[in-house]
Amino acid sequence: MTKDELKQVLAVHAKWVRGEAGGVQANLRSADLRSANLRSADLRSADLRSADLSGANLRSANLRSANLRSADLYGADLSGANLSGANLRSANLSGANLRSANLRSANLRSADLRSANLRSADLRSANLRSADLRSADLRSADLRSANLSGASLYGANLGGADLRSADLRSAGLYGANLSGASLYGANLSGANLKDTRDAQYVLAQSSILPETGPIWGWKKCQNGVLVKLVVGNTAKRSHATGRKCRAEHVKVLEVIGAGVGISVYDPNVQYRVGQIVRCAKWNEDRWTECGGGIHFFLTRIEAERYS
Repeated sequence: MTKDELKQVLAVHAKWVRGEAGGVQANLRSADLRSANLRSADLRSADLRSADLSGANLRSANLRSANLRSADLYGADLSGANLSGANLRSANLSGANLRSANLRSANLRSADLRSANLRSADLRSANLRSADLRSADLRSADLRSANLSGASLYGANLGGADLRSADLRSAGLYGANLSGASLYGANLSGANLKDTRDAQYVLAQSSILPETGPIWGWKKCQNGVLVKLVVGNTAKRSHATGRKCRAEHVKVLEVIGAGVGISVYDPNVQYRVGQIVRCAKWNEDRWTECGGGIHFFLTRIEAERYS
C-alpha cells in the first residue's frame, strides 16, 4: 500500500469515527492494499475495483454497496463484514474468511470462492451465478432466493444451509454435503446431484411423482397438439430435478387439436386414443432428464407452454 492510499483509507475511517459520511466517495481503484489492517473500517460505496486486498484484515468492515469487481481478496479476513449490495463480480475470494458476513443481494457472479469460509453467511438473494464454490464451507448459510445457476459446488459443505427458493439450475453439486439443508421450492432443474451426501433427502424434497399408482399427465406433440395420458401402475416413471417427467409406457386418453398426436422428436411415434405407447428404450438414470422414455408434464398448462 502506498502512503497516499493509506492516508486516504485512514481519512475515510476517521470520518466514520466522527459520525460523518465516510467512505461514500472513497476511490481506491487498483490500490495495493495487500495485508492491510482495515478492521472495522467504513468503506461504504468505495471504488475498490481491481484492488489488491489479498490477505487484508477487513473483519467487521462496512463495505456496503462497495465496488469490488475483479478485486483480489485471496485469503482476506472478511468475517462479520457488511458486504450487502456490494459488487464482487469476478472477484478472487478463494480461501477468504467470510464467516457470518452480510452478503445479502451482493453480486458474486463468476466470483472465485474456492475453499472460502461462508459459514453462517447471509447470502439471501445474492447473485452467485456461475460462481466457483468448490470445497467452500457453506454450513448454516442463508441462501434463500439466491441465484446459484451454473455454479460449481463440487465438494462444498452445505450442511444445514437454507436454500429455500434458491435457483440451482444446472449447478454442479457433485459430491456436495446437503445433510440437513432446506431445499423447499428450490429449482434444481439440470443440477448434478450425483454422489451428493444425503441425496435421498434432497430427492424427497424435490420429488413430484408418486412411486406407485397411476399418474395422469399431458404431452405436447407437433403443431401444438395436446395428448392427455395416464401412466399405469406397472410403468416405470422418473424425473430429474425439474418438472419434465418420463414414463416407460403410457395409455392415451384424449388427443386435442387433431385425430392423432405425432411426436416432436420422432414422427414414427404417434398417439391415438385408447392405445398404449411404449418408449423404444428406457433410461434408468433419473438425472438424465431428456433420456429414453415418454416425456410428459403433470399439468396441461406446462405442456402447452413447453417448447
